[in-house]
Amino acid sequence: MSSRGGIHIREHPLGGPVPVESALDVDKNALEVLLRSIQDGSLSAEEGVGSVLDAIGRAGQLDLGHTRLDTDRADRCGHAEVVYGEGKSPDELVEICGALLEAHGRFLATRVQPAGRAALSRAMEVQVDDRAATVTGGALPEATGDVAIISAGTSDAPVAREAATTARFLGAAVEQIPDVGVAGIHRILSVAPRIREANVIIVVAGMEGALPSVVGGLVDRPVIAVPTSVGYGASLGGVAALLGMLNSCASGITVVNIDNGFGAGFAAAQINRQIVRAAQNGRSRTS
Repeated sequence: MSSRGGIHIREHPLGGPVPVESALDVDKNALEVLLRSIQDGSLSAEEGVGSVLDAIGRAGQLDLGHTRLDTDRADRCGHAEVVYGEGKSPDELVEICGALLEAHGRFLATRVQPAGRAALSRAMEVQVDDRAATVTGGALPEATGDVAIISAGTSDAPVAREAATTARFLGAAVEQIPDVGVAGIHRILSVAPRIREANVIIVVAGMEGALPSVVGGLVDRPVIAVPTSVGYGASLGGVAALLGMLNSCASGITVVNIDNGFGAGFAAAQINRQIVRAAQNGRSRTS
């Protein structure tokens, strides 16, 4: 632990006086020492203020040189920072994911290219989903609640699996229900009783993006629609599905960006967590 004018900064285990978790560690005694130093003239007021502001400015972040990790995000938002792998070099990914694993005990990286997946697999023990282009490290939390992930076609699987990996990483129990698109409407009807049991439903579809409207008309659960870039020319890389979902006549459908399985999985896990907490609080009040 290093010290600046009575303000203590935790040493990061990877080296250097860089904060981990809530990095600013100021107790009553340290603050008193700082104030007395200013009072007796051994430290000027300007230097004392500078020490405090410098420590605060460095709190909650881990500076790797190429990346500043937000190590306080778990405290603020309930979940640690997730790595978007696209555009990052294999070496950068290894350093970033290693730092997150050290700080939080686990990590999730999405959109990781083959070279990055290979580098992470060599550097540490990880779970890789090549189809979803995701990599996770560390132990997963207990699976709670119920998130159902429905995909219209097998071609939508990479996005659906990214959503599933994300929701599971964030503590949700997940079930994937693939290939139930509207071209064979009996397929979605056959699983309607199952999806009505879920806390949250993610619906992944490309082409004209009709499936979320059908699901939205069958359930009383939150429905998160994910348009994919699957389709021929006039699908415009997922824009047709996106517009169809945004203009759905089924009430209460929330739509994320094209191919954004991560965003859907994250949102579903957050909703699921609140439902699980509410159920637990209800049981504790009646027990």
